[in-house]
Amino acid sequence: MNWTIEHRDSIALLTFSRLPENFMDFGSMIELGDLLEDLAARPDHGKVIMLAGGTDGVFINHADPSDLVKAGEGRATPQEAGSWARALRLLEEIPQPAIAAIDGLASGGGNEITLACTLRLGSERIRLQQPEVGAGIIPGGGGSVRLPRLLGPGIAAEAVITGRAFGAQESLRVGWINAVLPTRGFNDQALLWAAAIAEKPAPALNAAKRSIVFGSRMTFADALALEHQLFSDLSATSKTLKTETAR
Repeated sequence: MNWTIEHRDSIALLTFSRLPENFMDFGSMIELGDLLEDLAARPDHGKVIMLAGGTDGVFINHADPSDLVKAGEGRATPQEAGSWARALRLLEEIPQPAIAAIDGLASGGGNEITLACTLRLGSERIRLQQPEVGAGIIPGGGGSVRLPRLLGPGIAAEAVITGRAFGAQESLRVGWINAVLPTRGFNDQALLWAAAIAEKPAPALNAAKRSIVFGSRMTFADALALEHQLFSDLSATSKTLKTETAR
């Protein structure tokens, strides 16, 4: 087991630790997918999900090189081969907002995991990169697809083609992360940041995430229709809205 789970009030904190360099392997991706499926089925275990790294200075490194060789030679099992797509899809599509708390390096597959999250927080020593082109391949976990949707095609092309690392202030400026927090006490600060979100009504959080994620995949008209349906459903059931209206 390379993932641990802690429940901090309304936040489910998932921490990845795989010494020495926090490379992500197939088994850990399967484990992450299982944890996310369980959390989606048990919303009382967390209104917000946070991912963090348990190795100093590393959030999650790229995919384990031995796994890349295994997959390239066709020796990965179907479960292993599908583990990345499954876990990243779950991060995007489960009801709860997912926050990546990135203290240090998130490289290759590690960065692709952050891109599947709803929000991203970075420490002052953050380094984000997609270095695959320099190794003669391209991102294989959505990096060249999700990054342009987040940053725009120009900056994403620079990041993918050059493979260079983006630091804290540049990542914040281009919209790769949502906030920069102090490196000292980073995880505690990230939990406080997330706690402000977790105070909000779960149905509204879930609907907002659904509208943003699924709406981004639809035509403009269909996305507006989805938003209107979600708004109508919440308006019919929201005690807060009814209370405010009655005042």
